[in-house]
Amino acid sequence: MEAVLLTGRTLSQGMGVELGKSSSVYYRSVVTCEMNAEDMRRLGVAPGDPIRIITEHGSVVVRVVEALEEVPQGVIFIPYGPMINAIIGPETHGTGMPSFKGISVKLKVGGTAIPRGPGTQPRGNEEE
Repeated sequence: MEAVLLTGRTLSQGMGVELGKSSSVYYRSVVTCEMNAEDMRRLGVAPGDPIRIITEHGSVVVRVVEALEEVPQGVIFIPYGPMINAIIGPETHGTGMPSFKGISVKLKVGGTAIPRGPGTQPRGNEEE
């Protein structure tokens, strides 16, 4: 399935930054892909399933979630973070900032489970 990738910041990502980028709260917030419910049905995925996002610059595996806000069919949203950085091209078109919006992607069901990553074990009263 093909889609258009949009990126941006989220509230849960902001809360995770306050705890530190090595916190499990932050990590979980940047390894998800919000998708339209109809697109999820068409692709045959349920919330929490892994999907591979493929661009001309690379691919990553993230967990799909149903969008909390309206996301049109054919559009996916992934928060800024290490997953996005791995699949965005280096070209800045003279702005000094790569394009993080309107990127053509291919989606494939499955992929290797996303590891928690180093430093993402809960500390104190972080929620699991």
